[in-house]
Amino acid sequence: MGLRLLRRRLAASTPRMSVRSSMPWPLRWLAAATVLGFSAAVALWAFEFGKDIAGLDRHAQEELQQLRREVVRLREDLDAARSVSSAADSLITTERVAQQQLQQQLRALEAENQSLRADLGFFERLLPAQNGQALDIRGLHAEPADAGQWRWQVLVIQPGRQAPDFQGTLEVTLTGTLAGQPWTLSAPVRQPVSIRRYLRQEGIIPVPPQVSVRSVTARVLQGATVRSTQTFAL
Repeated sequence: MGLRLLRRRLAASTPRMSVRSSMPWPLRWLAAATVLGFSAAVALWAFEFGKDIAGLDRHAQEELQQLRREVVRLREDLDAARSVSSAADSLITTERVAQQQLQQQLRALEAENQSLRADLGFFERLLPAQNGQALDIRGLHAEPADAGQWRWQVLVIQPGRQAPDFQGTLEVTLTGTLAGQPWTLSAPVRQPVSIRRYLRQEGIIPVPPQVSVRSVTARVLQGATVRSTQTFAL
């Protein structure tokens, strides 16, 4: 009896053995990765669900939409500002061109005004005296032009308002000295004229370079009759 009890006690104190099936380590890693991925997915879902419950994601979407609308509005404002700037540049360029054209026209008008004033002064100075003549030569003048040339001008006036048109000839000649001797233009300038109220004529007379011109004489002839004459001393 004692040996049996001893044997039972010795048999109970011996380590127990268990039989387990062995799993390859790649499958173990795959299982671990699957568990971790599932856990991460569950955590992400919980996070998104929590944001949705708290209203954070909804506010973020609204802010994003508002920001997008603000970007669109700013782009439209920028395009409008660029369009206005381009139109302003075009207007400035057009205004500058218009100002330049106006300045050119103003200079032309000023030159024309000066010319008209000169003509007006010329006519005012040359108004004929009431001397009863049918024709009157006024404003006879001559001055040197280019070398060997003299420029002349004359105004012939017919005072009467009811006087018929005058048909005749204008003759202009120069006199002076050449080598200390009297000199007269050998071939006077002759021009046919038709005068209603007044006639202004001018021209160029060539003279030898050694001549010193002293006077210019203008005559209006009707046939062989001298109707008016005037001499201007230089």
